[in-house]
Amino acid sequence: MSGFKSLARAMFLGFRRDRGALFFTIALPLLFLLVIGGIFARQSTPKSKVLEIGSVSIVDQMPAEMRAGIGRSLKFTKVSDRNAALEKVRKGDYSAAIEQSGDQVVVHYSAADQVKAGTTQGQLEGLVQAANQAASARPPKYRLESEQVEDKSLKPIQYITPGLLGWALASAGMFGASTTLVTWRTKGLLRRLRLSPVPIRSVFAARVVVSLGVALVQTVLFIGVATMPFFGLKLAHYWWMAIPMVLCGVLAFLALGMLIGAWAKTQEAAQGVTQIVVLPMAFLGGSFFNIDDAPRWLRIVSEIFPLRHLNSGMLKVLVRGEGPASVLPQMGVLLGFAVVATLIAVRVFRWEQI
Repeated sequence: MSGFKSLARAMFLGFRRDRGALFFTIALPLLFLLVIGGIFARQSTPKSKVLEIGSVSIVDQMPAEMRAGIGRSLKFTKVSDRNAALEKVRKGDYSAAIEQSGDQVVVHYSAADQVKAGTTQGQLEGLVQAANQAASARPPKYRLESEQVEDKSLKPIQYITPGLLGWALASAGMFGASTTLVTWRTKGLLRRLRLSPVPIRSVFAARVVVSLGVALVQTVLFIGVATMPFFGLKLAHYWWMAIPMVLCGVLAFLALGMLIGAWAKTQEAAQGVTQIVVLPMAFLGGSFFNIDDAPRWLRIVSEIFPLRHLNSGMLKVLVRGEGPASVLPQMGVLLGFAVVATLIAVRVFRWEQI
């Protein structure tokens, strides 16, 4: 028992003296709690944007008092083109679309965001109940039905896969590039490579090619597992556009990792800084939850992270079935980010350990 106490005390003292371990175990999670909690603490529930297809009497004939109350949570926009309205819902531009035929009210929603869809449906159910109560003591007049705008056989794995794959690629690319560069420098390998007859550009080109190859294998395995019957991922028609999207994204992540590796002096510092960058990027990039309901300034900030654009493009081609042209802006942003980060990394790069 005394030996156990001595070992436990020694391990605790070692942990307490390790500033890096203390920071990443205790301080960093608390920092995220303070930042994210502070951002969303006073954030009210945003209005759900709903398309009103044609004439919907329960909306058009709402009493003024009811309209004022509903207006705090729902914003209706009238449209006449039903197909265009459903397409906007499918793309995530609107939370839902509502149409009415006699006493039947139909709500069209997208399964891309289960939380938003559930919230909007609950608000519209309240609207229908209020309309039924206004119809005196008679039996409920209006019936509400919900219809998914996508294929009803689609499962949540369709929307989980792109975000988790993007996060995995970002983590692997950035950690691999940053720690490798620092390790090469601290062990003197960069100096030896500089003096060798092999051109330096060939060394870095080989590292990039290997990273791209690993990312493609990672993508194939990830999608392969997700498409197994147990998980049930169904690939959209233009799923193959995920390949160039992955390549562009990995180039951006490698460039960012090289920038961190060029700046950091030790492997511990490289890992710490990379972790600090990867975690916020995963949250703000939409890998774990949809930030469309976040404050506007936070959504703007999220655009500076390459993972945000990779996740957006992957969702379009893997789930929503949009064509290749739809992801060209995201690919351009990723390549632009790779170029800028690489140029900065070259400026701060050091061959020798200082």
